[in-house]
Amino acid sequence: MVVCLILGAYPLYAGYMPGFLWGVQLDPGQTLREHVYGLESIIGIPMQVVCDTLIGFIVFGVVLASTGGGAFFMDFASALMGRTRGGPAKVAIVSSGLFGMLSGSPTSDVVVTGTLTIPTMKRLGYSPVYAGAVEACASTGGALMPPVMGAAAFIMANFLNVPYSEVVKAAFLPAFLYYGALMLQTDFYAARHGLRGVAAGELPPLIATLARGWYYIAAILALIVLILVWRIEGEAPYWVSLFLLAIAVARYKTLGFNLGAFCELVVDSGRQVAQLICLIAGIGLIVGAMSVTGVANSFSRELVQYAGGNLALLLGLGALTSFILGMGMTASACYIFLAIVLAPALIAIGVDPMAAHLYIFYWGIVSFITPPVALAAIASAAIAKADPMAVGFKALRVGSLLLVLPVIFVLQPALILKGSWPQIAYSTGTAIAAIILLAAAAEGYLWRLGTIPSWARAILGIAGLALFIPEGYTDLLAAVAAPATIVAVQLTRRMRGVDAPQPHDRPG
Repeated sequence: MVVCLILGAYPLYAGYMPGFLWGVQLDPGQTLREHVYGLESIIGIPMQVVCDTLIGFIVFGVVLASTGGGAFFMDFASALMGRTRGGPAKVAIVSSGLFGMLSGSPTSDVVVTGTLTIPTMKRLGYSPVYAGAVEACASTGGALMPPVMGAAAFIMANFLNVPYSEVVKAAFLPAFLYYGALMLQTDFYAARHGLRGVAAGELPPLIATLARGWYYIAAILALIVLILVWRIEGEAPYWVSLFLLAIAVARYKTLGFNLGAFCELVVDSGRQVAQLICLIAGIGLIVGAMSVTGVANSFSRELVQYAGGNLALLLGLGALTSFILGMGMTASACYIFLAIVLAPALIAIGVDPMAAHLYIFYWGIVSFITPPVALAAIASAAIAKADPMAVGFKALRVGSLLLVLPVIFVLQPALILKGSWPQIAYSTGTAIAAIILLAAAAEGYLWRLGTIPSWARAILGIAGLALFIPEGYTDLLAAVAAPATIVAVQLTRRMRGVDAPQPHDRPG
């Protein structure tokens, strides 16, 4: 509130500011009129998108949770992944990803799914800190996963003046890589520490689970079809919500959906809509003040001039700014502000517009797992009964790919499906190889090789990072260094007469 008030009043003192912060100064009456009636302030593009599109998705998220969607995704993920090595952590990743991609809220995702996944992880041998970190990372990734991706994705489509389907396509592969990295790390962690899956008798049968909750899968498919094929983003969530409500009413005895639950659903929807409206109105004050004074344009222009066309400097400044703002704002508010101020500067020096906007969006999301704020990590820590800062730092390590991916798809737009199909295929292949090497380096384990010594972890980590750099010689370096390191580890063990452990994927 303080930030919004100070920056919202910027037109009153813009004429006294130095350098590029100088802007057109207005009197109190003009400032008030611009904020209330101007189309760049409170009722600007962000508020229009909220009213046209986002309220429906907020209602859909509440309906999904109120009708048992969280429990279904948990059962579905358990039936699918529960018996595998380190099954509880993989269940947390799958269930949080499925629920989070529809709710778009990392913190609420932790609360809904974490209450079930974290105790199970702890019971089967995961430390409270690691269990909380995995849940926090999985829930944070839900805000990056199509088709919903939280509020910012719809606003992004309006800023870029492209169909929402273009944002979905661009965001799909980075989100897939992020969740792939989480799955690999939890698998390697479980293998290194000898953690098994859940006993078959404790898991719900897959067919029975699907028969009991098929309509949640149908709702997801319907939402995707309505958004991507029929292109009715504004109406789609209402139709799908009506479908889920009709099912809930028809099965009220099984789901426990009565009049009280419906009233609670309405109140919860109103509360979340009110919170979002107030948030967007506040950020609208900041954006409107920067726009009406002309500071937004001059700020972007001066950034380009000071950076001297240096992409690395601008990316570093953007990451730092996004991170700091993300600690005090939600990802949506952080994105809106930087889309006005920073994205034009990145685009001006040649960054792909979609990559520039996704870059600042990703860095705003990072704050959910980064101390000292780390809202998702703190929520997980409360459930895991662990130290919040310890969970936050562990989540930052487990979700470290979230720090790397935005830089990579700026340098390599093929990862957001920009370019020819051979380029996209090659970039995808090297990225998958990179996350395998980075996961092995982070957890100290690799299939068949077993536990990896520290020197080998360092080399594999460097090779993984090299594969992310869009240069032929770095790919060649990684292609030589990684196999050579693996062979060296195997030869060292044979010389010592030590065999690598061969853990089992399923409990005996």
